[in-house]
Amino acid sequence: MARPGPTNSLSDVAGLSIGCAEDARALTGVTVIVPDARAVCAVDVRGGGPGTRETDALAPENLVDAIDALVLSGGSVYGLAAADGVAAAMGAEGRGFALIDLPGVPRSPVIPAAILYDLANGGDKSWNDAPPYNALGRQAYAARAKATPLGNAGAGLGAVAGALKGGQGSASIVTQDGYTIGALACVNCWGSTTMPNARAFWAHPFEIDGEFGAVAPTGEKFDAEDWGGAKFNPQPRANTTIACVATDAALTPAEAKRIAQMASAGVARAIRPVFAPFDGDVVFALSTGARETGEPRALTIARLGALAADCLARAIVRGVHAAAPLGRHKAWRDL
Repeated sequence: MARPGPTNSLSDVAGLSIGCAEDARALTGVTVIVPDARAVCAVDVRGGGPGTRETDALAPENLVDAIDALVLSGGSVYGLAAADGVAAAMGAEGRGFALIDLPGVPRSPVIPAAILYDLANGGDKSWNDAPPYNALGRQAYAARAKATPLGNAGAGLGAVAGALKGGQGSASIVTQDGYTIGALACVNCWGSTTMPNARAFWAHPFEIDGEFGAVAPTGEKFDAEDWGGAKFNPQPRANTTIACVATDAALTPAEAKRIAQMASAGVARAIRPVFAPFDGDVVFALSTGARETGEPRALTIARLGALAADCLARAIVRGVHAAAPLGRHKAWRDL
């Protein structure tokens, strides 16, 4: 059977490091995913209110075919500056893209980013003209390690998932023939991850070994317009699940795009409703290329995409399951 990796997290994909930094006063944070070597990346944007950086560069017909890091951040539009901090740090190390190496010309780190809206979560956002995100990006990059914290960590610190405290979640799966797929999600969704009037998660069929509480649904019927613990009075750009799925299989940019698209199904399995006009849902797909992709190739891509969707559904729920209450936001454990 396919089983989770040793840490059941994105860290199980060899060649990736994850760094997190938080501002406890502002209730916001940044997560940075850094491949050991430049990695193929693609993106699928499903939400109606996304906030992103350099996603156009990931199109398979464009020049740059690999990235140097990926940034997920709180802070709405202010959070995009986290990628500037990471770019400065990586550029100082001589990392990045160069069409032609010329003396005295710095390389250009390619760092796509996506943000979630946590500006109204009760934290102190009185930063005037000095938002903390550039510094948080640098801190997260410096703190990178072969581990993935869950719950109130990184970009998940100030996240709110429907009526519950959201957070950063992660999960992994290793196939019988040795491919590893991992997912990381920062869950700040408008919709609910739990069923109406219940502690059971929508994604409960995908749970492995009780990784998010082993709470089974009651089997009671519910109204099709009963969204359970969804947020009330949604505001544009106020809700988002931003995520990355990764594999050690060698992918082309077009294949990574297909896996990102398939993985977005995992968001829909874990959250209801999803991809709304005011959600900024974004899923990146990353390939470290450590293993050759088996033949028939299209079938392998289909397998990896299906597993990425399941893995992302689990990662989303694990983020909510691991979250601790913060301020006025109660956690799943309080239900």
